[in-house]
Amino acid sequence: MTCSRRDFLKLGIATLTASFLPLPAFADALTQPDTHRRLAFYNIHTGESAEICYYDRGDYCSDALDHVNHILRDYRANKVIPIDPNLLDLLYALKQKTGTESPFHVISGYRTPATNAMLRRRSKGVARRSYHTKGKAIDIRLPGYNTHRLRNVALSLRAGGVGYYRASNFVHVDTGPVRTW
Repeated sequence: MTCSRRDFLKLGIATLTASFLPLPAFADALTQPDTHRRLAFYNIHTGESAEICYYDRGDYCSDALDHVNHILRDYRANKVIPIDPNLLDLLYALKQKTGTESPFHVISGYRTPATNAMLRRRSKGVARRSYHTKGKAIDIRLPGYNTHRLRNVALSLRAGGVGYYRASNFVHVDTGPVRTW
């Protein structure tokens, strides 16, 4: 592929312009010199809880990720899949931005396609191709932290989808494209 001088200059200008744009707040929260990233969870349906160091000195910890996968499993089908580590990084950024040490109360983590379809029949708020079925979404609340404020913090991260369910008192976050509802 050949590139004309004009195309080369356009690419250079675009690259230079992009370098002056601010980094997303999500990236800012992860550039701190933390060598350990810890998260705490409480699954409201199973009563299980855990405080986990999922990232240590530049690497994700496989045993900790296995534990997270279990806590966030589809409890209805007792099915476990790998949870996207980027989702954990998103939760860590939320934890950093809120300044809370409270565990994330998990309303819904992974869902099998069958569970998702069942929930979809019961509620119009469940997406047909939900990121929950890919291990890339979680519905949460933080005890003692207003869910509307939590939603706003999640939106400020510009790191994926954010849904606010005021009546049910939870916030949905996922690692898909940036969008809101």
